[in-house]
Amino acid sequence: MADPVVPKFHNDAGVDIVEIGVKEFECMGAAPPHDHPHVYLDMGDETEIICPYCSTVYRYNPALKPEDSKPADAFYRAAHTP
Repeated sequence: MADPVVPKFHNDAGVDIVEIGVKEFECMGAAPPHDHPHVYLDMGDETEIICPYCSTVYRYNPALKPEDSKPADAFYRAAHTP
């Protein structure tokens, strides 16, 4: 059985709140190479959580897909190498 993929989000835009479609994820602060240590965050029953490294506020939005975010570029898509 494969390990589940944990979505990663960043806040390169520097917005106050990043809306995401998941409650369990990793915050990386900024896109590489300027990322901070990747922090696993779990909102549990809450709808918001603050990253302890970069203070980005993440808000759960159930209307978004797991790979969607507001701003739209906050979901991190790693470059794939063959």
